[in-house]
Amino acid sequence: MTNEKLFRSNLKTLGLIPVDEETTQSINGEMYRQYIKVLFLPENYTLKVDLNEYVVKKPSLFFVAPNQYLQLTKTTEEPGYFIFYNRDFYCIQIHDEEVACDGLLFNNIHNMPMVTLEKEEVPFVRYIFSQMEEEFALKDTSLEEMIRTYLKQLFIRSARWWKKQHLHKELVQQNSDLDFFRKFSLLVEAHYKQKHNVADYAELLFIAPKTITHKFKRLNLPQPNDIIKNRIILEAKRLLVHTTLTAKQIGYELGYEDPAYFSRIFVQKTGETLSGFRTKFLVEG
Repeated sequence: MTNEKLFRSNLKTLGLIPVDEETTQSINGEMYRQYIKVLFLPENYTLKVDLNEYVVKKPSLFFVAPNQYLQLTKTTEEPGYFIFYNRDFYCIQIHDEEVACDGLLFNNIHNMPMVTLEKEEVPFVRYIFSQMEEEFALKDTSLEEMIRTYLKQLFIRSARWWKKQHLHKELVQQNSDLDFFRKFSLLVEAHYKQKHNVADYAELLFIAPKTITHKFKRLNLPQPNDIIKNRIILEAKRLLVHTTLTAKQIGYELGYEDPAYFSRIFVQKTGETLSGFRTKFLVEG
């Protein structure tokens, strides 16, 4: 793509693309599916992340993990920005304690991959992206480290904004509980295909299952068992819509040896059968 600004070194990859009508088709394609993605979109853009549609009513940032499906469905004359990179360029887990982004901005248990920007916050975001563009234009040997520094600033600010918009006030005020919330979210994302019960995660956290339940209840969060099951169901929906796998194959993919049992869980959580959901979504789409 002619508008793509790209950095590659060894296994590290990062790219920056303006978002407009011309670049939408490429952004929606398979080329960037494998990467972690950040979008800055002005108002009146429309996009789908997984099965949810978002109409951008105020300038917003979107954080899309490699396993999520992204489709821009409406653009405007005002361009946005699209960053893509791999974990070798910026390893979220290594920097997690520092920037508090994985578990909040990506793969958070609310499945809310966006931050809405207030008017006074927009100039900072535009500044960050303009500085990245400038670094690419300079082609200096320090480009990699400078871009990583700008990404880190963006994540720090965005994590603050996300917490303010999406988390219960008590949770924001209690750092130890916030750390627990994030740790549980990360564990679910890493193990949901193999570990389906609260007891499995209690074992990983070296605490009693009841302790997890009580923490979530006290913080007015969804119950941990619901979080686990909702993540499994989300993946099932992705596979139903974006692959040709059978219901039985999807059950196996998600760690269920008994297809009938998995089907019952899906019906219980969605009110629809696996085949019914696939048919309904494809017809509506």
